[in-house]
Amino acid sequence: MNDRARIVALMLPSVLMLGVFFLLPVVAMATFSFRAGSFGAERQVLSLDHYREFLANEAFLRLLGRTIFMALETSILCVILAYPVAYFLAFGAGERRFFLLTLILAPAWTSFLLRVLAWKLILGSGGLVSSALLSLGLISEPSPILLYSRSAVIVALVYSWIPFVALPIFAGLDRIDRSLFDAAADLGCPPWKTFLRVTLPLSLPGVGAGFFFVFIPTLGEWVTPALVGGVGGTMYGNIVQDQFVRALNWPMGSLMSLAMFLVMLTLVLALSRFRHLLPLEGM
Repeated sequence: MNDRARIVALMLPSVLMLGVFFLLPVVAMATFSFRAGSFGAERQVLSLDHYREFLANEAFLRLLGRTIFMALETSILCVILAYPVAYFLAFGAGERRFFLLTLILAPAWTSFLLRVLAWKLILGSGGLVSSALLSLGLISEPSPILLYSRSAVIVALVYSWIPFVALPIFAGLDRIDRSLFDAAADLGCPPWKTFLRVTLPLSLPGVGAGFFFVFIPTLGEWVTPALVGGVGGTMYGNIVQDQFVRALNWPMGSLMSLAMFLVMLTLVLALSRFRHLLPLEGM
């Protein structure tokens, strides 16, 4: 086999899977967004009414913007909290780093739903936080702390995604050539400046990967807001789910899903456009 045939043979299974399980559903969803209704004769009628309704509904657009901001906030917090952990694993844990990394990833082996429900119990009236504040005399009676709010959603999401952010950052830090640190020290560079000018730039690809590991799924999150968010923590994914399940308005649900997909695609393309700013050749 020549090089081109070998490349085609290796890529063909992945391309077929991508086409069947991603591109075809997106095309079907885009097509359905032009339907006048979900069932019966209306399903065969093409209409732009749902597009007009979506663009005229300021509540949908505000909720989409709010969800984008919450996803950004969650992703940034995950990166800030996971970076020191990954730094310690890469440079301070020694031979124990893979054991400690396994301990960090261990909670992810349990059900995501179970972990979110655990936070519902922790933040509830009889939960750990309320009991601790009650014993300290800071509150006079049991009450939910942060539960059914935007803050509760962010706390639960950050807890759930930190291990998945620490992993790519650790991989990026672990691949840095240690001789670069010796060279910086020989040139009189203090540790803090070595971190800013050597370690941090070379770890940015891992930081970017971890950021998008959180940002992309968080944009479509609806389970966590439904369990711990309440009315104050509603996200865009909850409205999309309601359109499909409760309202049975599949064209509007498809349109709202496409709008969210376009937001994610725009951000990925923006990152690709500025990929030359990341020191990938140093990795």
